[in-house]
Amino acid sequence: MKLFISPGACSLAPHIALRETGATFDAVKVDLATRKVETGEDFLTVNPSGKVPALTLDSGETLTENPAILLYIADQKPEAGLAPRDGTMDRYRLLSRLSFLGSEFHKAFVPLFTPGTSDEAKAAATTAVKHHLAALDKDLAGKEHYVGADFSVADIYLFVMLGWPAHVGIDMSAYPALGAYCSRIAQRPAVGAALKAEGLI
Repeated sequence: MKLFISPGACSLAPHIALRETGATFDAVKVDLATRKVETGEDFLTVNPSGKVPALTLDSGETLTENPAILLYIADQKPEAGLAPRDGTMDRYRLLSRLSFLGSEFHKAFVPLFTPGTSDEAKAAATTAVKHHLAALDKDLAGKEHYVGADFSVADIYLFVMLGWPAHVGIDMSAYPALGAYCSRIAQRPAVGAALKAEGLI
């Protein structure tokens, strides 16, 4: 398998998940400004949207979008316990959280990372991000994991995005439950290995 990534982007989530499952894969860096793969190829031939992550399977088929990729990775090694069994309510709760992270929380950050965004749009985006952070902090107070009792791909995805506020000037000290949550997840060997591989630590 080949996982196309940009260091620190949301593609870090499947990178961590693959390491959690012990999968054999190659992490291939993409320059999102030029849409070129580190070996020089045009990334648009892999994913026409030009966005990471993209996971090319050994069959040659390519998956895109984090919720689909993360569930695929989890399902390849069920014994790793990264997702509840298909058809259960716990599975649908996980899918609900993955969908929220991809369509709402992630989306709120986009203006803050987009060159040329107006100050007004950045202020609105900052307000939206802080709203989500406050809700997540309340939700995770006294809890070990984001969905249910077990560590899952939703924890991985959320952990990755909770690394972004510091890069856009949002103080995380107002969200102590999220701080404690991130500190716990950061101790996982697969997380450290992925961060190191992407040059983030």
